[in-house]
Amino acid sequence: MSGGFAPVNGPELRDAGAAVLRLAGLGWGLLRSLGRRLSRAGDRGSFTAELAAGLPALMLLLFTGLTAVGAMTAQGRCVDAAREGALAAARGGPGVAEAARIASPDAEIDIVEGADTVTVTVRAPVEVVGGRLPVITVGATAVAAREPAAVQ
Repeated sequence: MSGGFAPVNGPELRDAGAAVLRLAGLGWGLLRSLGRRLSRAGDRGSFTAELAAGLPALMLLLFTGLTAVGAMTAQGRCVDAAREGALAAARGGPGVAEAARIASPDAEIDIVEGADTVTVTVRAPVEVVGGRLPVITVGATAVAAREPAAVQ
């Protein structure tokens, strides 16, 4: 036979294969248990540390998002109230009462009546979610031309 290897058949092959598998299994088992020990020792408490570092940032993002949604909702109400108040006042009606009907209860409503136009400004405070921080004030202004019947 060329190459210096003798063919191995039968029980010899079976015994050699079993020995290799036992050694390989023993080696993998040792490596696995050593790896578990090292990973447990090095990672012990890492979830708690990551949670402690990440949770405040997540809560800050949540509170910021909720505050932004509240501010956008209040802004939309201010726009609607200013528009309706300006249109009502331009027709000769009660502009402040119409704006107050739509705006939030704690909103400030200012009306300026000129010769040809009516300007209504609505401002509303928005509380910041999650803390005792200063309130954010959103507002809107609407201008409407007076109706000819209201000018006379």
